Amino acid sequence: MKKIKSVNVFGKELKPCCNNPKTGFFRDGLCNTCAEDFGLHTVCVLLTKEFLEFSKKAGNDLSTPRPEFDFPGLKPGDRWCLCAMRWKEANEHNAAPPLFLEATHQETLKVISLTELQQFVMN
Repeated sequence: MKKIKSVNVFGKELKPCCNNPKTGFFRDGLCNTCAEDFGLHTVCVLLTKEFLEFSKKAGNDLSTPRPEFDFPGLKPGDRWCLCAMRWKEANEHNAAPPLFLEATHQETLKVISLTELQQFVMN
């Protein structure tokens, strides 16, 4: 799997999203992506209770630990590389979590506009 260049939505070096828990498609702490990343795990977010509840109802339970996949389960306040389409869907249901643009991969812009993302910026 060849990573697509590590560039954020501003065309600059992609900043780390989170190393505890390890996030990203490659579990390297960055919201990197590649051709095999069909979910486009490129949006670095700050998880909220509302989003985690929404995601669980939508069929992706991120809160429950899954030791067999070395997945600790997530809680509000964790940072995570979220699938771009899941973020977009959450936004359509008023449940989108805030995000960190410097740590959000440029490939996200193929799915979500920068203008839309900027409404949810964390510093």
